[in-house]
Amino acid sequence: MATLTMPQLGESVTEGTVLRWLVAPGATVALDDPIVEIETEKVTVEIPSPFEGTLTSVLVAEGETVPVGTPLAEFRAQGEPVTPASPSASAPGDAPKRRHSPAVTRLAAEHGIDPGGITGSGAGGRVTRQDVLAAVAARQEVAPPPPTHDGDTVVSLSPTRRRIAQHMLESVRSAPHAWLLVECDASALVARRAADRAAFRAREGVDLSYLPYIAHAVCRALGDYPDLNATWSGDALVQRAAVNLGIAVDAPQGLVVPSVKDAGRLSVGELARAIAELADRARSRRLTLDDVRGGSFTLDNTGVFGTAATAPIINTPQVAILTTEAIIKRPVAVADDAIAVRPMMNLCLSFDHRAMDGSTAARFTTRVRDLLQSLGDDAAAR
Repeated sequence: MATLTMPQLGESVTEGTVLRWLVAPGATVALDDPIVEIETEKVTVEIPSPFEGTLTSVLVAEGETVPVGTPLAEFRAQGEPVTPASPSASAPGDAPKRRHSPAVTRLAAEHGIDPGGITGSGAGGRVTRQDVLAAVAARQEVAPPPPTHDGDTVVSLSPTRRRIAQHMLESVRSAPHAWLLVECDASALVARRAADRAAFRAREGVDLSYLPYIAHAVCRALGDYPDLNATWSGDALVQRAAVNLGIAVDAPQGLVVPSVKDAGRLSVGELARAIAELADRARSRRLTLDDVRGGSFTLDNTGVFGTAATAPIINTPQVAILTTEAIIKRPVAVADDAIAVRPMMNLCLSFDHRAMDGSTAARFTTRVRDLLQSLGDDAAAR
């Protein structure tokens, strides 16, 4: 008998939700046939069958959330003989012992509850996390709900929203966040985009935003400051060989961060195409596992929503995230103490203080600024 387990769908992902079983017990499946749809805070994917044979049993019900490594289903491989069930060794009248997932066992232990005494709502009477939480609530005095008023709406969190919330909380708890802001004169960036925009639209059929230029500058700066192109592992910093640039995308199901693989080798035009394609797939829920794995640094263009300064949460185990803010014209001091109106943009960096000092983070961010301010003279960015 072969077992399908909950896969690891990203470095920081610890659990997943079974959204839908695509085949039923008793069905014959071929190798790589889609068998189950899994949702995490990063991606919703169809998991292919790693076996060829017959699906004999489903161990996790639709809607149930379980940790990575939890058995999801059992298969009888092709050619494997059917083994009749062995007689039970239990005495007559004894109830069979049920297996519980590690998450259920741990949660029950935290609250001093015996999971064996809980009636399970999962497949085959399996006890789920929700069953344990319901048992906890039943033995505690229920707090009165907050007062509501006419017109109020109580919105239940979706599974995706709950997992995003959990990941953000874990990031803040585990990584000591520090933050800085650097002002950037975006005059060269605005002029460069205006000069390239018409030709790019004619060639690619899509508009050219500021983001690919910023992404290109970030990749070059990360080459100079490898401590930021890294992930935290235990008590060590792992500097990544390639820049896998995470791009935060505001998708209908919530924030997702697919990554442009080996982005440091791409030109501005290639980055524009890659970012547009990732964003389109994220919004249409067509991301693959590879799209959300392996990110080494995250870039978030919050300025498109009109923000002037934000303090983003690090996408752990990465150690830094940069936000680019809205380009706003305002008076600034220029040469000879003159005052001029310039399009200004703030670059905001959150970083894990375990991985670097503030001086390194500041040098990196000012390097990004300098690259953007010299776009008119920088042939490497063309």
